[in-house]
Amino acid sequence: MARTAKKNPIDNTFSVITAIASFSVVLLIIGILIVLVRESSLAIEKFGVINFLTSTDWNPVTSSFGAATTIFGTFVTTVISLFIAIPVAIGIAIFVTEIAPDFLKGPIGVAIELLAAIPSIIYGMWGLFTLAPLMAKYVEPALQKTIGHVPIVGMLFQGTPMGIDLFTASVILSIMIIPFTASISRDSFNLTPSVVKESAYAIGATKWEVVKNVVLPYSKLGVFGGIALSLGRALGETMAVAFVLGNNHQITSSLFSAAATNYSVPRK
Repeated sequence: MARTAKKNPIDNTFSVITAIASFSVVLLIIGILIVLVRESSLAIEKFGVINFLTSTDWNPVTSSFGAATTIFGTFVTTVISLFIAIPVAIGIAIFVTEIAPDFLKGPIGVAIELLAAIPSIIYGMWGLFTLAPLMAKYVEPALQKTIGHVPIVGMLFQGTPMGIDLFTASVILSIMIIPFTASISRDSFNLTPSVVKESAYAIGATKWEVVKNVVLPYSKLGVFGGIALSLGRALGETMAVAFVLGNNHQITSSLFSAAATNYSVPRK
């Protein structure tokens, strides 16, 4: 009867340490949730959970607050920013890994990493003083003259172009999250075995067919991971959005209207 091989004590210790590290992430999330619930208990008692989440009130004078307007602003800016950022980021990753010559891959990769390292407040100040005037003077009027006349969709582009609105905030946010998705997608594309791509080229596949049928399916989990990371960054961003969103606690149907997002917190 064969003996069961004994595990090396070092392997046992390593397994225990890695297990503790893994479960510590879960414990941290639970701890954060407990702290959030405990610290918000006064607000929950006063406003109620459902009423607070669905109310559009925001009156500091009477201390009456609701979260519906900030949830709306956060949701809209996040969705639009992802809609803009994901195709651009994946396009950058495809260009760097499959199309760009070798002498361009390094500089573009460094530029992507530098964009990811810029503090959000810098993006916010650049958006307020540079991008917002350009949006108000050129981009938003052009959108009104074109898409603004399309039935139903045109409702999103009504109002006076001011540059301090949901659309500008979404553009700033998309610029901020592009480096994260592009960087992770690039690394995922690089993991595709060269022999698989060379085999596809050998049977006559074009570069587009190789990217579509080989690279993207092989690395789809990595791309989804980059999108998830970008989603977390978009949902949690504060300062950059605060500069260009306008802090208007109203639910509006136009992207050219000011709004509020999750950075707005009543303070005493």
